[in-house]
Amino acid sequence: MLLPARVKYRKVHRGRRTGVATQGNDLAFGEFGLQASEAAWMSNRQIEAARRVMTRFVRRGGQVFIRVFPDKSVTKKPAETRMGSGKGAPEGWVAVIKPGRVLFEMGGVTPEMAKRAFQLAAYKLPMKTRTLGIKSGVKAAADIKIKGPAEVKPGEGLEGLAPGAAAPVGPAAPAPRGGKAAPGAAPTMKAAPGAAPKAPSAPKAAAAPAKPAKGGGKK
Repeated sequence: MLLPARVKYRKVHRGRRTGVATQGNDLAFGEFGLQASEAAWMSNRQIEAARRVMTRFVRRGGQVFIRVFPDKSVTKKPAETRMGSGKGAPEGWVAVIKPGRVLFEMGGVTPEMAKRAFQLAAYKLPMKTRTLGIKSGVKAAADIKIKGPAEVKPGEGLEGLAPGAAAPVGPAAPAPRGGKAAPGAAPTMKAAPGAAPKAPSAPKAAAAPAKPAKGGGKK
């Protein structure tokens, strides 16, 4: 976690966050960047959380550059304390962020992976952000699933199988109970327990045409 080694004064004034960033507002090290759109205080814990989620997503496939450093101490007085008695004790370190400041940069990755990594990092930050160096219309890469079997869509084969090979089929679904037979179908009879199976019956012969009765013809 980032924090200064030593400072001249332990406690500093709160300061103001008006205006825009005039320095550190452009790419300097990587191909893509994450830029702040609002003013905020960014703590060292938030910087570390964003760095972790980006490095885990790219899996050492690229470089991540941190462009901000938490060099301002933040103080806080204990709860249920009366007014006065001086400034509170230092509690943490923050970086003063103004609109336009570049927070992180990435290099050695595709625009799709960089966009998704910046999306995951933006969830950890206390301000609105936007990306630099990524053209509009580029879709973010999908998250990589580590656990669980791969999902196979109909018509697509598994990796490692020859095209056209059948995918493993699970157990067949049981037939619905109590379903009604189709209209006009013959009713099905269940065999009694222990009864011998019936032999397949021979197909019935077509009925012969009836012969005319004797004497029934014309005279």
